[in-house]
Amino acid sequence: IKDVCELHNDYDVVLVAYENEKENKIKYELKKIKNENDLKVAVIIGPEGGIAEEEINILKENGAKIISLGKRILRTETVALNCLSIIMYELEE
Repeated sequence: IKDVCELHNDYDVVLVAYENEKENKIKYELKKIKNENDLKVAVIIGPEGGIAEEEINILKENGAKIISLGKRILRTETVALNCLSIIMYELEE
């Protein structure tokens, strides 16, 4: 996870999809940056079984925004496409 944190400097916004996040929806974070131009957005998706809470805390301490994708628990291989679709919908005009 420390290697992932080193990549934070390459991105303007780092979002972490976390199944235990209940309040901060991806939509809320995207609304905050909607009017920004040319932002580099990274999305971190955990493995099957999820990301450990300790790792989430490390990511938070390094500036990542912990987000919920809603009630559904998606398979790791489909989360990326889901996130990309939401980001495109919210940020593109």
